[in-house]
Amino acid sequence: MNPSLFSFFNRGVASIFALSFGIAAAPNGFCSDVFRGNETFQSFNKAKKILEHQVIFDHRVTLYCNAPFDKDKWISLPPGFTTQVHKKRANRVEWEHVVPAENFGRFFPEWREGSPMCTDNRGAPLKGRKCAEKSNITFRLMQSDMYNLFPVIGAVNAERGNKNFGLLSASAENTFGSCAMKISSNRAEPPKYARGTIARAYKYMAYAYPIFKLSKEQERLMDVWDRQYPVERWECVRTKRIERIQGNENPFVKQPCIEKKLW
Repeated sequence: MNPSLFSFFNRGVASIFALSFGIAAAPNGFCSDVFRGNETFQSFNKAKKILEHQVIFDHRVTLYCNAPFDKDKWISLPPGFTTQVHKKRANRVEWEHVVPAENFGRFFPEWREGSPMCTDNRGAPLKGRKCAEKSNITFRLMQSDMYNLFPVIGAVNAERGNKNFGLLSASAENTFGSCAMKISSNRAEPPKYARGTIARAYKYMAYAYPIFKLSKEQERLMDVWDRQYPVERWECVRTKRIERIQGNENPFVKQPCIEKKLW
């Protein structure tokens, strides 16, 4: 069968399945003409493994602290890195959703209210991430989207949680010593070298998944960071590899990479 017809057939089957079982239909994005996101991976664990072995295999460095890590996921912490909590997670790599799963998950009714598909062993209703993952294909696709997944120090991932990014006061101290990541109250300020990458991941997620909406404040901040911190070679390499594997584009990275002849 012609590959394009095969792809069309698969999408049609997926759409019928989704409508039949109520797990993903417009406006959630999967069946919409404006859906531009991941349609390849529904498994978060599979996406992480592919990222590790096929995308960042020759650039094993964490996003926020530029800390190298080996094939066993053990991190060489930068000199002066400290953490007051989550010490057991300080030497291990974890994969962080730069746009936190909770921040896009709350747009799904299954996360907020539950679903008939989600009950515990006693038949009591469940909601939250596990329910959204079980009952909504669009959530699974978003959760597994490799453009939004980055290796980070586990302790940093734990402390950041689902906090929005923003700028803190000039007097705010680094939360992790020599790593220029600042977390205070409900906000996280990333190092300057990570801001452009973060911004283009946020803009991509809002572009690719119509269900997800950025606040006006976050939208303005990401536009500023996108302009202030342009693409560099590694971001272009990473994005090009993901496009080849996942099958869809992040135009907020691809276009400037092409313009800079880094694609």
